[in-house]
Amino acid sequence: MDHQLTFADREFSQKRRKTRKEILLGRMDKLIPLKRLKKIISPHYPKAGNGHRPYPLYLMLRTHCMQNWYSLSDPAMEDALYEIASMPLFAGLSLDKAIPDRTTIMNFRHLLERKGLARKLFDEVNP
Repeated sequence: MDHQLTFADREFSQKRRKTRKEILLGRMDKLIPLKRLKKIISPHYPKAGNGHRPYPLYLMLRTHCMQNWYSLSDPAMEDALYEIASMPLFAGLSLDKAIPDRTTIMNFRHLLERKGLARKLFDEVNP
């Protein structure tokens, strides 16, 4: 994962037993070609300077992936980012950073749908 760990993140990652979610997210981190997926989305993703600063694309993409893998609604994904410590870490959030709300998660999903990017992402992962 390409973010700096806080002390809380480090302590969490050093615990003895990994949960099934942590194991799955660790595997997916290695398997999913996130750089290639970001290249597909980045021309359509909002840039800083046009209103509110958007969350980093990698964070929203990773959140979107988890939402699909666990079949979570937008509100449930927001809750999971607060309640399940391995999820914000996978998304690239430190445990002390602002978490995207359900509307932000929904808007990202709608962006992918509007631009026809969901199919392109699927095809990139599953050629």
